[in-house]
Amino acid sequence: MRTLPISGIAFFLLFAIRALLPLALCAQGDEPERDASREEMQRRIAMHLEARWTEAGIPPAERCSDEEFCRRSSLDLCGVIPRVAEVREFLADNSANKRSQWLERLLASPAHATHLASTWRNVMLPGGTDLEQLQNAVGVQNWLRAQFVDNVRYDRMVSELLVATSGAEAGPALFYTSLELQPEKLAAATARIFLGLQMECAQCHNHPFDHWKQEDFWGYAAFFARTRQVRGNRMMARLRLEDLDSGDVKIPNTETIVTPKFPNGLVAPDDSGTRRERLSIWMASRDNPYLARAVVNRVWAQLFGRGIVDPVDDLGVHNPPSHPQLLEELTHYFVNCGFDLRALYRLLTGSRAYQLSSVCSSQREPPPELFSRMQLKPLSAEQFYDSLARLFPPSDSGMAGIPQATGLFNPRRLSFLGRMQNPSKNSLDYQAGILQALTLLNGAELHSASHPDQSSLLGALNSPLFTRQDRIEVIYLATLARRPSDEERRISYEYLEGGAAGDAQTAFADLVWAILNSAEFAMNH
Repeated sequence: MRTLPISGIAFFLLFAIRALLPLALCAQGDEPERDASREEMQRRIAMHLEARWTEAGIPPAERCSDEEFCRRSSLDLCGVIPRVAEVREFLADNSANKRSQWLERLLASPAHATHLASTWRNVMLPGGTDLEQLQNAVGVQNWLRAQFVDNVRYDRMVSELLVATSGAEAGPALFYTSLELQPEKLAAATARIFLGLQMECAQCHNHPFDHWKQEDFWGYAAFFARTRQVRGNRMMARLRLEDLDSGDVKIPNTETIVTPKFPNGLVAPDDSGTRRERLSIWMASRDNPYLARAVVNRVWAQLFGRGIVDPVDDLGVHNPPSHPQLLEELTHYFVNCGFDLRALYRLLTGSRAYQLSSVCSSQREPPPELFSRMQLKPLSAEQFYDSLARLFPPSDSGMAGIPQATGLFNPRRLSFLGRMQNPSKNSLDYQAGILQALTLLNGAELHSASHPDQSSLLGALNSPLFTRQDRIEVIYLATLARRPSDEERRISYEYLEGGAAGDAQTAFADLVWAILNSAEFAMNH
C-alpha cells in the first residue's frame, strides 16, 4: 500500500524547470516586453477575426460604450455588477488607458478569485450545491479560491488536484469522493474538465463520432483504479486518500485487463510513482496536447458566450474550431506565459473582440461563431443573486457586498440558486420558466432589494442632499451601471411626480422593482 503525498522527485523537477523557461518570455520579463507581447497577440486576435468577417461580408459591431464595458467586465471577472462609486469614477476618467486600468483593478480584486473559484467549482461539481454535496462544494471552493488568489500556474493546479490526498480544508480530495472514487466517473470528469474530451462516450462501445475506442477510455480510467479512501475517518477534516499497489480495470463484460494509457496514445511507464503521480506528470508535460488548448477555449467561452470550439468539452476531431489558427496561437501564448490564467483573462478582455458592442451592425443576425458582436449572455443564478445582494440591507445579505467563500453557501443564496438555475448547458440560452418568473416577480430577494423600508439603495436615497433627478440617476447607475437616457428620465420623472398613491418612496421602489425585472438587468451585454 502506498500513501500519497507524491514521493517522486520528477514531479517537482518538472515544475521547477517549466517555471523557469516559459516565464522568461511573458511573466518574468520587463513590463514593456510583456505589454508588447500581449498587444501583439491582441492584434493577431483582431486579424484572424477580421479575416472571417470580410469573408462572410459581415461588418463588426461598433466599440462598446464605457458603461457597457464597465458592467460587462465586472460581471465576467468578478461575478457581480459594479458599485455606483466605481461606475462614476470609471466614467469620469478621461485617460487613454482607462479600460486597461479598470481591468487591472478587477483582476486584482479578491472578488475575481472568488468568481473564478465558483466558475470552476460549477464545472467540477455540476450537480449543484444541494445538502448532500455541500461539504464537497465548500471544500473544493476554498481550495480553488486559494489557488486563484495566488495565481498558481494552471498546469500545477491541475496536477496537484490529481495527486490530492487530504480533504482537510484544502478540499481537492473531496472532488474524488464527490465522484464516489469510481475510476470511470473520475476518468470521464477529468477528461471533460481539463482536457476538453468526451471520452466517456467510449465507455461501453467505441465512440460513434470521434476516434476514441473502448481501450482508450478504460486505459485512461486505469490511472484511478488504485485510489481508495482511508477508512476509519468520519470527519471531513480527516478525509484522506491512498493509492494501493494493486487494482486494475477491465473492459465491461470481458476479462480484458487494461493497463494505464494516456489519451495521446502513449502507454504510461511503470517505473516509478503511483498511477496518479504518473498521470499528473503527463498532464503538465509538453507531451499533453490537450490541457492548455482546453482551458484557453473554456476561458474564451466564459467571456464570449461560446468557445472557439463549441461545446467546450468536446474538442474531438469531429468538432473542428471556428478559428483553428487563432486557437493554436492563443494556446501557444498561454503556454509561453507560464500557464498564467490571469494573463489570459487580461489578454482577452483587453482585445478588440471583447470590447465590441452587443448591438448588431448588419441587417441580418451574424453567426455567433464569427464573434462579430458581443453575444447577450443571461446572468447566471450566482451573478443574479450577488448583484441583487448589493441592494439588500446588510443584515440580510450575509456577504457585505461581494461574497467570500463562506457567504457563498448561506441558505438564502442556495435557495435562490436552486430556483434560478439555468438547465441549459449553452450559456447563451435564456430558459426561464414559471418558477424563475415567480421568483423575480414575488420572491423575497426582489422584495428586499426594492422595498422602501428594506433596500439599502432606497435607504441611501432618503438623504435630503439628493434631488429627484439625482435619485433617478443613482438607481440606474446602481442597477444597470449607466445613466438613464433622456426618454427614461422623462418617463421616470413623470411617474414619480404622480407618485404611488401619493407615496414618493413607494414610487421609487416601483422604479427599482421594474428595472430589476427588466431584460437589461437580467443580461450581460
